[in-house]
Amino acid sequence: MNLSKAYLLLAAVGLAVPWYFNIAYLQGGGSFAPGPFAAAVSANPLVTGITWDVYIAAVAASLWMVQDARKHRIGGGWLHVLACFAIGLAFSLPLYLARRERSRPAA
Repeated sequence: MNLSKAYLLLAAVGLAVPWYFNIAYLQGGGSFAPGPFAAAVSANPLVTGITWDVYIAAVAASLWMVQDARKHRIGGGWLHVLACFAIGLAFSLPLYLARRERSRPAA
């Protein structure tokens, strides 16, 4: 399997797995409204730590994706940032890496 396909597989898994749990959360009465969401992502110190870890990584990845997209002339860098916060880092980062890999000249 080439690297681009591996990244696309990770993007698919990064979409399916977190959203399986997001849908279960919503079906259980959860909400993405600011108040209930903030309460859920700070339910205990472990969840709070994981939440901050992911958000800090998402900001860093977003800054890098926008800068890297400009450098390598990959269109839609900001769309990956939007996807990062609307869908998830586990989806948007491997999707960007797949696009980046495909944009590289053949060796």
